[in-house]
Amino acid sequence: MKYTMFTMLAIFGLTMASQAQQQPTDSLQGKKVTLNEVVVSASRVTDKIPVTFTNIKKEDIERVNLGQDIPVLLNYLPSVVATTFDGTGIGYTDFRIRGADNSRINVTINGIPYNDADSQTTFFVNLQDFASSIENIQVQRGVGTSTNGAGAFGASINILTDNYNEEAFGQISNSFGSFNSRKHSVRFGTGLLNNHFAFSGRLSRIKSDGYIDRAFSDLSSYFLDGVYKDENTLIKALVFGGQEITGLAFFGLNAARLQEDRTFNDDGLYLDADGNVQFYDRQTDNYKQDHYQLHISQKFDANWSGNISFHYTYGRGFFEQYIESDPTFFNPDLSFYGLPSFDSNGETIDRSDLVTERFLNSDFYGTVFNLNYNDTKWDVVIGGGINRYDGVQFGDITVAEFAPLPSIPFTFYENESDKRDFNIYTKATYQLNDKLSLFGDLQLRNIKYEASGELFGGGTLEVDENYTFFNPKTGITYQPNKSNKIYLSYARANREPARVDFENGNPESESLNDFELGWRYVSPKFQLNTNVYYLDFKNQLVLTGRLDEVGFPIRDNVDNSYRLGLEIDANIEIGKFIIRPNLALSSNKIKDLQIDNFNGSGETVIADTDISFSPGIIAGNVFTYNAAKNFNASLFSKYVGEQFITNTDSNPIESYFVNDINLQYSLKDISILKSIVFTGQVNNIFDLEYENNGYEFFGESFFYPQAGINFLLGATLNF
Repeated sequence: MKYTMFTMLAIFGLTMASQAQQQPTDSLQGKKVTLNEVVVSASRVTDKIPVTFTNIKKEDIERVNLGQDIPVLLNYLPSVVATTFDGTGIGYTDFRIRGADNSRINVTINGIPYNDADSQTTFFVNLQDFASSIENIQVQRGVGTSTNGAGAFGASINILTDNYNEEAFGQISNSFGSFNSRKHSVRFGTGLLNNHFAFSGRLSRIKSDGYIDRAFSDLSSYFLDGVYKDENTLIKALVFGGQEITGLAFFGLNAARLQEDRTFNDDGLYLDADGNVQFYDRQTDNYKQDHYQLHISQKFDANWSGNISFHYTYGRGFFEQYIESDPTFFNPDLSFYGLPSFDSNGETIDRSDLVTERFLNSDFYGTVFNLNYNDTKWDVVIGGGINRYDGVQFGDITVAEFAPLPSIPFTFYENESDKRDFNIYTKATYQLNDKLSLFGDLQLRNIKYEASGELFGGGTLEVDENYTFFNPKTGITYQPNKSNKIYLSYARANREPARVDFENGNPESESLNDFELGWRYVSPKFQLNTNVYYLDFKNQLVLTGRLDEVGFPIRDNVDNSYRLGLEIDANIEIGKFIIRPNLALSSNKIKDLQIDNFNGSGETVIADTDISFSPGIIAGNVFTYNAAKNFNASLFSKYVGEQFITNTDSNPIESYFVNDINLQYSLKDISILKSIVFTGQVNNIFDLEYENNGYEFFGESFFYPQAGINFLLGATLNF
């Protein structure tokens, strides 16, 4: 089967290559969709499709791109809650949409899956300064349309990288800010050479000490692409990646420590021979990731276009930790590391200070493809993908203070994963008349997942699973006039468990039925989007609030649960003012959850409880004043209601209301420069002390504090 499929793909690619020579007539010039957008058009939607979505343009990203990570830049969108581990948004960051954690949010870059196939998590720390190379982003909330990679249970984020530029350009960007934060970036582009070729690139370096002690970031990255185009063909090759070195800061603080020192970091703490507190200076995460993509897009004639893409991602790295023989948080004996106890001066020693390095090396590769037909009535896409992940995890002890090691380094666990993912889909929009359009989407997805070997902390991992999922979607859009659109849709999604779920139990696959009812209103000065959703889950893997030995969140299946919500966002223009408010109200419940030893009573209670990390209210607003053509000021506001760390309506994270100010001033046509753009941003202007994430450990809550008032200042020179 796989050889037949690869043969078909090869023929498809050769057909497009030959069309580049044989089809000089029809072009996309003047069309809404550019050849660059054909790369992602199969997984994107327009307002004719009954899906709830938000588009973010390049200029909106550039305004706030001063070094913070992508989840933080998306924080002010509807139903989004972003959090950071260093407290500032540089380095390790996280986010949730509609209460779904990032492992349940499907992310693609130019249609290529970005979620780590094994953990299903998105590590944006490995996309250093990637916001500087983004053309636009589409966020589809809910199941969305069929895409590549794991099923979307909260949202899909579709990222399109920079389009080629017709003219040569150069850009130097620098920003500086609180906590010794700085970003330096150089971009260039050749423009269109000989009417067919274009090359561009970027080099970036981001560093920060972080708000949390020793939660530093040292990030470097590159982005290179080359384009060949003619009237009907686009061949685009990209290479991007980088390296991150970050100080570990994954231990939260309990309530008492928050009162004493909000910046305290337990990671790497140990006592020296005299009993003095010390911190290990190489308590770091070190990881490299390189991405290779080749996209071939072809416009065959006025109705037909297609794309085939090939990709390869190479990831490798480790995190280093000092393990003290008698710490307060984590106190394993030598047997935990596969080492025997030993005698010293007649005394049996079963503990020792250790330094460990724990590695993850992986290869992810495959192809995605689509063929599109479009006329006045029909918009049809046939597409799919074949992807494979090979990964190995192992841990080495490099230093032991007392314990004799059989070898240096000594490997104390090693396991492997092999995941194969195949999907094929057909989606179509049919314009029934000038007011009514119908939408249908059918996807078949098969996953073969194998994992085996020794685990950190003992035990073995033995997984050999095969999943086949059928994911139908349908909907209708009614347009009574030019200003109004009403849509109704149903979508089904299924997901396989992630590796961490198998490590912590015997998980079942989960399914979701997503019902959406929405209304879009558009006029020259006012746009409104509002929708009601009902997400009905079976066997949902919900966050328990606990972490495993590696620090990954532990999830458990619950039989029946749901998320019911209302989302509203608008764009209002009043003279020089633009107001973009959004509001999300939701009820997120587990039905009939069995709670043992409820509140320490020893009783077992059956109750409907709130799903963890799912605030009932999320509100945001961007208030912009365009004082002049070259100056604007924006106030960003975000309110997140109370949420719970666990699923028992306990361990709350308090609500918070944070405000940021952004100022931008530009000077144009100065000597050899096209422009200089100055940007200033003050985050958390009211210096609020707040936490937006946490975990539970032996019944006690631990929180991740966020920075108080802080600033970033930047200047961009455009040549």
